[in-house]
Amino acid sequence: MVRQLRGVGLDFAESAPVRLVFVAEVAASPEDVYRALAEETGEWPRWFTAVTFARPTAEGREVHLKGGTRFMETVVAAEPAKRYAYRIDLTNAPGLTAMLEEWRIRPAGAATRVQWTMAVDGPAPLRLLLRAARPGVGRSFRDAVRELDRRLAVRRQKREGGG
Repeated sequence: MVRQLRGVGLDFAESAPVRLVFVAEVAASPEDVYRALAEETGEWPRWFTAVTFARPTAEGREVHLKGGTRFMETVVAAEPAKRYAYRIDLTNAPGLTAMLEEWRIRPAGAATRVQWTMAVDGPAPLRLLLRAARPGVGRSFRDAVRELDRRLAVRRQKREGGG
């Protein structure tokens, strides 16, 4: 069953009842990280193991997760090398009433700082469940960013003629 979620704007990343925020650093450039997040949608399953399918749509993306959860998303911010954010409009996930994800990308010396915010609203039991899931979601994020960085390093080596 597909359900329509409440439309939210970028401010929801700061005001949502549940905010899961994770940070990691990668060696890849902000431009390469942004390109992987915003422009290479179909590649997400190759580095983010929770994602089994992703494709661009006219408004944003269609994404499927392990376990059968599906999202139709609308991009709400696309700032090259700085920020990529999308709100979930339709889903089959029970309990969700609003959801937005924001990826912030910042130079950090010779590295790039990647911050992912998952902003969610729903009934109290869902909020509790999401807060309890924070360690697992964080581990999934860190693993995904580590794999993305590895893939981007291989690409960079090939581009520079080193592999």
